[in-house]
Amino acid sequence: MIVGELKNQIDKIWDDMYSYGIANPLVVIEQLTYLFFIRSLDDIETANEKKDALVGGEPTERIFPQDEIGQLLRWNKFCDLKAEEIFDRLRDRVFPFIKGNNTSIRMADGTRHAIEGLKVNKKSAYAKYMKDANFLLPNALITQKVVTAIKDLPLQDRDMKGDIYEYMISKLQTAGRIGQFRTPRHIIDMMVRMVDPQLTDTVVDPACGTGGFLVMAGHYVRENNEYELRTNTKAREHYQNKMFTGYDTDQTMLRITAMNTILHGMDNANIKFNDSLSKSNTDEDKYTVVLANPPFKGSLDHDSVAPSLISVADTKKTELLFVALFLRMLDAGGRCACIVPDGVLSGVTKAHKDLRKELIEKNRLQAVISMPSGVFKPYAGVSTAILIFTKTGTGGTDNVWFYDMHSDGRSLDDKRIESGNDGDIEDIIARYKNLDAEASRTRKDQSFLVPAEEIINKKYDLRYNTYKERDDDEITYDHPSVSIARFRELEEEILTGMAELEAMFDE
Repeated sequence: MIVGELKNQIDKIWDDMYSYGIANPLVVIEQLTYLFFIRSLDDIETANEKKDALVGGEPTERIFPQDEIGQLLRWNKFCDLKAEEIFDRLRDRVFPFIKGNNTSIRMADGTRHAIEGLKVNKKSAYAKYMKDANFLLPNALITQKVVTAIKDLPLQDRDMKGDIYEYMISKLQTAGRIGQFRTPRHIIDMMVRMVDPQLTDTVVDPACGTGGFLVMAGHYVRENNEYELRTNTKAREHYQNKMFTGYDTDQTMLRITAMNTILHGMDNANIKFNDSLSKSNTDEDKYTVVLANPPFKGSLDHDSVAPSLISVADTKKTELLFVALFLRMLDAGGRCACIVPDGVLSGVTKAHKDLRKELIEKNRLQAVISMPSGVFKPYAGVSTAILIFTKTGTGGTDNVWFYDMHSDGRSLDDKRIESGNDGDIEDIIARYKNLDAEASRTRKDQSFLVPAEEIINKKYDLRYNTYKERDDDEITYDHPSVSIARFRELEEEILTGMAELEAMFDE
């Protein structure tokens, strides 16, 4: 969460660019992303140099050309220069380099020196989304202001850099799709640890945004397989080129994700434009892990949705269609951790019940973790839950584990101030990894197991409160937003039924 002085720094950069005529927030975020990327390349190079000096042996492959001219492309070699020099070097040397363009530079003495572009796979997402990129800072003064400000940002901290990205995205007033908001990094980390991706997996996020789930999954796999990634060429090639896939319909998000993944060693992750719910997305039985927080409040044109998704849940609601999509995209035995609004757990329409029936009776639903409504503040105040399931196609749900998260280690107001502990997160992970021990828990506890037969008898209701046992004098109520959502679903069901009746009389 970006607060205090750091938030003020980002806001000032944004305001400075606006005052110099860069009014389109999409252009602001793109230009800042390029500069973050340029600085991060130098940070990575410096870290590799220090590591090689300590470890010795075969040196790490260098990002920048090792001659004098190539070293002038590094952030630390130009960030403190005069305004005109920073502007000229970025526009004429550094920017062509990060786009992968081979070019030549005319020096002050009139001689020309060749520069080889940044070495990236020309078919990679990074190359695809950078080829049309343009350096759009209008003059030397604003360029120097922005570079000087970025120099003071804590971009070496991976999580902080992710939060900075996400904060900038939250400032976009021209949101490209309904229901888009950031997923807190600690929630992503929890979901990744529960799904436990392995080096042999293939991971997809069909609504990837800025790539948070992919990057966190990559970080988890790298931390747990560091030696093998260093020594096993085949494993490293899989990690860099084949393991990660992300789809989105926003070009700016795709460009940020492409840069984000390459900075984390996932050099040629498959990041591409794709309307995941449409007929154009034909992915089926393809991935072993899905990690996602899809758009919630969208409603699509029924005719544009892939028929294979409609067959699971006949609806226009994106939150239902995305879960059906996850099932389709997973290979047998593949596992998913996804965030859904509370309505998915308890909605009364036929589509809601059909989807929950699909999860419970035809696949293996393992866990439902209810989260407090403040988790996504200040961007949204919705009540949400995490579903964890495995695709089997043949059933397999015996018991479903329910957990009622009270705290994620942060205040649940708009400020989201850290409390100094992790809230329930470590408890959730530990209990999920030892579900056999949960059999001794009672329905009065914060977590417990519920047999699939009982859930089926309750019309596939997946709310924690449905199965929670309370003392006689304890009365609890759903959050008003949950009740309102349920009333709207009932209204929609009634209107649909009336429309069908009217159609019968018109025939």
